[in-house]
Amino acid sequence: MIYLDHAATTKPCREAFYAMLPFLSDQYANPSALYDFAREPEHILDEARVTIAGILDCEPDEIYFTGGGTESDNWILKGTVLKRYLEGRPAHIITTVLEHPAIKKTCEYLKKFGCKVTYLPVDSRGLIRLEELKRAISKDTVIISVMTANNEIGTIQPIERIGEIADEYGILFHTDAVQAFGHIPISVKKWGIDALSASAHKFGGPKGTGFLYLKKKWQIPPLLNGGHQEQSLRAGTENVPGIAGMCEAAKIAGTEMKNRENYERMLRNYMIHLVLRDIPDCRLNGALEPRLPGNCNFCFRGVDAGALLNLLDDAGICASAGSACSSKNPEPSEVLTSIGLTDEEAYSCIRFTLDYQNTREDVEQTVKVLKNSVRELRRTSENYS
Repeated sequence: MIYLDHAATTKPCREAFYAMLPFLSDQYANPSALYDFAREPEHILDEARVTIAGILDCEPDEIYFTGGGTESDNWILKGTVLKRYLEGRPAHIITTVLEHPAIKKTCEYLKKFGCKVTYLPVDSRGLIRLEELKRAISKDTVIISVMTANNEIGTIQPIERIGEIADEYGILFHTDAVQAFGHIPISVKKWGIDALSASAHKFGGPKGTGFLYLKKKWQIPPLLNGGHQEQSLRAGTENVPGIAGMCEAAKIAGTEMKNRENYERMLRNYMIHLVLRDIPDCRLNGALEPRLPGNCNFCFRGVDAGALLNLLDDAGICASAGSACSSKNPEPSEVLTSIGLTDEEAYSCIRFTLDYQNTREDVEQTVKVLKNSVRELRRTSENYS
């Protein structure tokens, strides 16, 4: 099997797996308990906060553990708007057409309660225009939420500039960094980020575990009410095994980030070169830079993406037609149509996401199968001539 769908999920690293085991067996105490048996589970929570804070350049007590990126996204949006409503004031959210469903669907939900939402368009590369962001700001704007890097086309937004604009207007700036954390360097201080969402299974940790970074100056109410866990802001006994695994995966990702980033970028560029050289009527979606180091997204004219994925699967190659969270959605990808593709073109796109465990041989074998599969499908396609 050749796995090229790392944007959907990553294989848990061995270190994360073994870090979890003690807390799935002997060290099963509740970290909130007061007896000595709870000290080790409590310690791993503290260690994970310090580890993640070190990577993000923030304070450990600004890290709140959650069930993953979706919960973190929901919490920051709903909490910020609720706080505004409790103050008796209207709320306005600025986000983008490229966002993950965890952001877009939460925004649509909040609109039902009177919240106004502005979706910023993007150019053909998938980048927002900073002038349009400034024009969208109003006296009611309570949060700007722009993802660090897109999960489908890999475009990296000008986060530092967005942070400067948000700070200038005194608006909370949140970024969904689920695809970026552990893969590219992020400094919340340098980039002016007030809140950030991340998910462990995107960087070699376990599923069902993530965190929200929230700068101390910003206060929002809990999403989940109950006990006093996570500084009384996220009720529910912490997922200690998951956090232990996330901590270990974050340590390794932080240490190896530069080497992995360079290697993945080399593989990505090699794949792009081979695909564009060997397969006619094919285009790369989005710009080569700024782009996540392991992301390739291609449009193969006249080819049905679903049929192509089946042929790749038959050959033992795992890829995707877009976001894993929307893989069963019959509608064309909003990300792809937002950068100018027609519906027909959007239905002809495949995403390959590589990581440090892939090889040049993986890329060469994939392109070989891809070339033959595209040729076979075009031979019988009514949409290709």
